[in-house]
Parts: sequence; C-alpha cells; structure tokens
Amino acid sequence: MTSDTVLRLTGITKRFGQLMANDGIGLTLARGEVLALLGENGAGKSTLMSILFGHYVADEGHIEVFGQPLPPGQPRAALAAGIGMVHQHFTLADNLTVLDNVLLGSEPLWQPFSRRSAAREKLLAVSARFGLPVQPDALVGSLSVGERQRVEILKALYRGARILILDEPTAVLTPQESEALFATLSQMVAQGLSIIFISHKLAEVLRVSHRVAVLRQGRLVAEAPAQGTTQGQLAQWMVGHAIEASERRPAKHVGAPVCTLAEVSTAATGRDRLQGVSLTLNAGEIVAIAGVSGNGQVALADLLCGVRTATAGQVTLLGAPLLARPAWVVNQGVARIPEDRHAVGVVGDLPVWENAVSERLRSHWFAHPWFKAFWVKRAAARQHAQRVATTFDVRGGGADTPARALSGGNMQKLILGRALLPPGDAPAPRLIVAHQPTWGLDIGAVTFVQQQLIAARDGGAAVLLISDDLDEVLALGDRVAVMHEGHLTPAQPAEAWSREAIGLAMAGAVQGGEGTA
Repeated sequence: MTSDTVLRLTGITKRFGQLMANDGIGLTLARGEVLALLGENGAGKSTLMSILFGHYVADEGHIEVFGQPLPPGQPRAALAAGIGMVHQHFTLADNLTVLDNVLLGSEPLWQPFSRRSAAREKLLAVSARFGLPVQPDALVGSLSVGERQRVEILKALYRGARILILDEPTAVLTPQESEALFATLSQMVAQGLSIIFISHKLAEVLRVSHRVAVLRQGRLVAEAPAQGTTQGQLAQWMVGHAIEASERRPAKHVGAPVCTLAEVSTAATGRDRLQGVSLTLNAGEIVAIAGVSGNGQVALADLLCGVRTATAGQVTLLGAPLLARPAWVVNQGVARIPEDRHAVGVVGDLPVWENAVSERLRSHWFAHPWFKAFWVKRAAARQHAQRVATTFDVRGGGADTPARALSGGNMQKLILGRALLPPGDAPAPRLIVAHQPTWGLDIGAVTFVQQQLIAARDGGAAVLLISDDLDEVLALGDRVAVMHEGHLTPAQPAEAWSREAIGLAMAGAVQGGEGTA
C-alpha cells in the first residue's frame, strides 16, 4: 500500500446462498480522491459497502485502511479507522437539536454528564473547516433537506471520518443545494478527505469524481478516469449493452380532463398537506410535479388514490366527485405507483403472484376473472401474474418467490405491471398516479419505467408524475408544476421552465398558484 492509498479492498467475495453478491472485487482509494461506484440495482454495491462498514463479513478477501488490516464485521472498528457513511435516508431525530443529533452515539453511556460546551466548540470548528455552516441549537425538524444532509455529513466528520461514503447524496436536493454540496466536496478533497460517491445520476458522477468503478452482477467490470468517459459508456458498462435514453416526445393528442382539483386543501399529517391546490389532468398528457420530498406530494398522491380526504375544495374524477374509497378509485380506472415500494407497494412476505393481483381483488369481485363463489381462482391469478412478469420483464424468481426477495428494479417493474396491465378484457387505466416511479433505480430500469409511462400517455391515459429528479421531470412532463409547503405553482409547458427556475420554486422563491389546464 503506497502512502497515497488510504483504502484497499482485495478479493472481496460474498455469497447469499446461491447468489454471488460480490465476486473477488478489488478496489483502491487514494488520499483526496473521489471514487464513483456505479452499478445496476442488485449489482453488489450495497453489499460491498456493508462489508466495508462492518455490517457484513466477507466470505473471502480482506480490507486495509491506512495500511492497517480492518477487522471484519465490526462497525466500531470501521468508525475508529476513519470510515464514515452518509446514507440515502437520513437518520436524524427531528425533535432534537443539531448538536444533540451529532452527539448521539459519540459519548459512552457510562459517562456521568455530557460535555456539551466542548462538543459545541468542536462542531463549530469542523463546520468552519469544511464550509458546512450550521446552528447547533436549531431543531432538526425545522431544517431544510439540504441543511439536514449537512448535519449528516457533520456527524461523520465530527467522529473523525477521513473516508466518506455518500449514498445517492443529491437524491432529494434542489439544484442549488446540489451545487452547494459539490462545492463542499471540492473543499473536502482539497483538505485530504477521500470520498466514495454512489449515484445513479451519471452527469453528476462525471462532474464530481476523479475515477469511476462499475459493478455488474457482483463483479468489477470497469475502472476508468472520469475525465474522457461519457455517460453512454458508463451506462453500457453498467447493463452490458447500449442504453437508448428516453427522449422528450411531446404529447400527440391531449384529450378531455380526466381529473380536476379546485382549491383543494387537506389536513396536515406531519409537514405534509395541500393548501388551496388547483390542477387539471388531461387524457393523453403527463403532468410532472417537482419538489423536495415532504412538501405535499404524499398528500396529493394519497388524495387521488382515495386514501386521504379533502378538507376544502373539490376533486372530480371523470366528471363525478372523487370518493375517499380506494376500491372505488381502482374501479374508476385509477392506477397507482406508490412512493415507497417496500412499505406500501408490495407485501414483502407474499409471493409475486399475490402481489401482482392484490390491488384488484376488491375490484368488481362479482364479475372478476380471479374469483368464483368468493374463492380466488389461483390458476387465473397466477396466469395474470405471469403476464405481468413477462410483459414487464420482472426477474429474480418465479410466481411463488416472496416479493421482498426481488431487487428494487424488479420490484418496481412488478408494481408497474400491476398498475398498467389490466386483467382480462378490462380497460386500460384512465389516470396513472406515478409517485417517484424511478427512485433509486439504475439507468436500465429507469429507461424501461419511463418508456412505459410514455406509452400509457400515448395510449390515452392521464399521467401525474411526482418526482424529485429534475431530469425526469423535464424529460417526461408535458406540463410542469412545482410544489412547496403544500402550495402548487401554475402547471406550465415544460419548455417554459429552466432548471434554475424550478430549483427556486422548490425552495419557495415562487409562491403557489393555480395549476392551469
């Protein structure tokens, strides 16, 4: 190990039964280097990082950190060696201050009192050194998403991290917050920190990283300097073949309104609510809603799927008042792709075939092709599940495989197929509520999901796309609106928006208004 090499992984192999998650992977990381780690969902990135951080023990291979062997399976040893990790989902307590969150887990339980004064000084010193300004006494629940991420990074730096793992760090940031993060990363590496950068956003990968490593099916298949590498090359290394990116195709035939919201408000659930939202969703059109998560998007999706009630205003579906009854909504031709595929999209312990038919089991049961005399016709249900798996390329097991065993991409394809492929001779969905449909997916799965939504639009469906990904919003949306603190800006043609304007609206610089037809 040279003096500039701070991390070396040699021959890392990990099996889960018959699945080879990591196959003899070798990687190095230099001082002051940003190494981007790429791969499809299920390629082995998470397993490899879990081994590095001590959550898993490798079957074969070893790890050296700053020239010293890293004891396997010991997260405390990884922390002591200077490895810090900022997860995609923040692990902060909203009801505690910034200082309290940083101190959690950093002091021995037997210590009779907390050394808060010294901790405050240390936090402010770390904050100043790396250009991450914070207010130690501010409640985390009052912070913006970008400020919360800043706290997560400071938690790692406060503990002395010299190697930082960032997992999808810009997934929920505005463009302006992403720019601030990139500036912070530059300052970190200039001071000698080393960073492993995990992201599905290939443009930002090439922008911030010095070197790129690509995993596919558990193996390291490519390493290259970021400079001189193209997004197309990265995509091909990730999936093993060329990827045709979804190109913007305007709606061909915009039809009559399918769903309208007029000055709609909902009760607050945490920080998520609607406040005087008006919007029209037309057949043959994709309306994309941009915004930082937690600003009312969940309330909007829940309302249109019949699981939340409006406290003011009116919602009409196909000319009739929308009822807060999910089974009724499904019967009217509304299909949903929920934000959280694990907690809401599937029942993990149920097999694939049951998940494929689950949302329609109460849909006109008396004339349903899967029912007879109050009994589920398993053969017909399984046949439909096979149609879903074949049409939407769901891989990872058969009809009896538990849904939790599927990779994120295949789980999302199962949900997409359940939503878009009606049983028997039933009509196609009239309204599709797609909430973060490509969140956390690799480029191959992203392209597939986006193509299916475009095809549904071209088939005459009204599509409501709610996404944090501005590239996706601008690529798919025929009209775009931005949500902030429950308010919705006017829905304008996508061409009328710039990334900067959307970012400002996401941060609240543009106040809400009525989404026009």
